[in-house]
Amino acid sequence: MAFLEFHYFSKAIRTGVTVNVILPEIGKKEEGIGNIGSYKTVWLLHGLNGNQNSWIENTAIERYARERNLAVVMPCADRSWYADTAYGANYFTFIAEELPKVCRSYFRGMSDKREDNIVAGLSMGGYGALKIALTYPERFGYVASLSGALDITRKGRPCNLAEWRANFGFDLKDPLELENTPNDLFYLTRKNKKNALPFPKTYLWCGTEDTLIGINRVYRDLLTEFEIPHLYEESAGTHNWKYWDAKIQTILNWLPLQKEAK
Repeated sequence: MAFLEFHYFSKAIRTGVTVNVILPEIGKKEEGIGNIGSYKTVWLLHGLNGNQNSWIENTAIERYARERNLAVVMPCADRSWYADTAYGANYFTFIAEELPKVCRSYFRGMSDKREDNIVAGLSMGGYGALKIALTYPERFGYVASLSGALDITRKGRPCNLAEWRANFGFDLKDPLELENTPNDLFYLTRKNKKNALPFPKTYLWCGTEDTLIGINRVYRDLLTEFEIPHLYEESAGTHNWKYWDAKIQTILNWLPLQKEAK
């Protein structure tokens, strides 16, 4: 198992980026990178106030990945809400399209098969994970959200409108204008169901003391109404790393994984 701090110039956001990568070792065909296309990857996303270091600093994700023989990629999306922003930094394109191609070119053990790619995140990253998986359901077999901020229209919740405009459009006058757009998870879910697109296997968790519990229940109800297979769990908990560290293990145990390398 290796932990790498990976630097490269991103064309999508037009600046240098730092990405944390955990890599398993499978086989010896190619020194340090494992067999080509041989292992599963979790694309793990941070929340609003986080960065590429958040999961490493606040959980034991490196140990969990080692025990399960997984690759884990942790990019930084700043406060972009995983959008192609109005100011020209295309964070959605960076993480959903560019980064998988770049990682697979350097770390050739990463499989590009749908069933071997999992996108997961917490809070803003839970929203981002679902947005990526629903936009590209043919690329991701699994998606998981912890305490997800799943309603980008901010119904009933205040937002920093200047920041919303920077991310979603300088002409935006009200977050409700984002309803029924490609940034709206509810719209994407309905659209994919109507078009009979494949849905990734979906896991959702939120703490019952979290202010986001309401929107998680609403999204759960939409999945249930459309008969979209999913596993929804809620339990005592707040918006806190104590619970996310426990629940990322639940997510990894939910996945069909390889045995640990010998």
